[in-house]
Amino acid sequence: MKKVAVLGATGSIGGNTLDVISRHPEHFRASVLTAHRQVEALAELCVRHRPELAVIADPALEAELSRRLAAAGVRCEVASGHAALAAAASSALCDTVVAAIVGAAGLDSTLAAARAGKRLLLANKEAIVMAGPLLLEAVAAGGGTLIPVDSEHNALFQCLPAQCLPGGRPDLRAGGVRRLILTASGGPFRGYTRSQLANITPEQACKHPNWVMGRKISVDSATLMNKGLEVIEAHHLFAAPADAIEVLVHPQSLVHSLVEYVDGSVLAQLGNPDMRTAIAHALAWPERVEAGVAPLNLAACAPLAFEAPDLATFRCLALAFQALRAGGDAPAVLNAANEIAVEAFLAGALPFLSIADVVEAVLAELPAQAVVDIQMLCERDRIAREAARRVLRNAC
Repeated sequence: MKKVAVLGATGSIGGNTLDVISRHPEHFRASVLTAHRQVEALAELCVRHRPELAVIADPALEAELSRRLAAAGVRCEVASGHAALAAAASSALCDTVVAAIVGAAGLDSTLAAARAGKRLLLANKEAIVMAGPLLLEAVAAGGGTLIPVDSEHNALFQCLPAQCLPGGRPDLRAGGVRRLILTASGGPFRGYTRSQLANITPEQACKHPNWVMGRKISVDSATLMNKGLEVIEAHHLFAAPADAIEVLVHPQSLVHSLVEYVDGSVLAQLGNPDMRTAIAHALAWPERVEAGVAPLNLAACAPLAFEAPDLATFRCLALAFQALRAGGDAPAVLNAANEIAVEAFLAGALPFLSIADVVEAVLAELPAQAVVDIQMLCERDRIAREAARRVLRNAC
């Protein structure tokens, strides 16, 4: 019986994880549930799954969570604050941690789980984008297991030989791998020109054609920054140089990633666009369990299409490759600037096309520095966010 901590239980990844867990009560138990501020939703999940610990990130809501749980007759420990999130991720209450907190806010708890030697199911791409070397060092030192939950990286995980998997010293050359190919749906604006993108609203950007996601990640998908972050994630997970990673737009989202080998073979992982496939694989690996996902009927599918991404229109993907090649803390600077820019766009204070302009300006202002430790990284994250806010003020 695996005891699972779901960090970010009220989000889309959290909800899908709990759905898979509920299908296999003999194998998995949701022992820890956390949320940012969604106290009502967290309380409802606690009623349904009866965890041993519930953590709300906002301390001001701890009393409300306790009140709701007591009224519902749920007996579990309650805690709050970011330190409590990290403590929960490293506690004896869980052996498996699903890191699904969105953005840089998930970094501390993800690192805590890695240091504690947990089976870490990584859905928070920002943690590895910001602190890839530090996270991998923590996994190695803790002796745990790192399995990616992003559908693209989970697909790569399934298509790669053992010597190329994260957690040890992945070696693509020893595995005969030539390239890692990440697929992208292209988002809701695939094929649009820059002039067509000039007046895009947050509501339009959040309507992904294939996936149901939170607002921030939906905007990242629309700008292709999400795919850029995934390129950086693939680099860290599989020790792949930038030139060995390619992005291919695949509107149907049925082929989730491909691995090209030196002998000309290309292995692909296919499935319906449902995150429960990757989550179930990560939870049960090296075994397989039913995920509640409909079988893929290739005979009924439209023809599969592939095309190169438009880097001139969707500049965020090009900026991510730029940050990866710059190395050091450039990916962390990229991520911080993007979070501030997306926040401004969602608030109606920044045009869609200007998200890339803000990120580019911050990368130019803050040249890459070597990643020394988490304190230095957090300070650079703070400085990058201040720089992004300053760029926004000057643009107004």
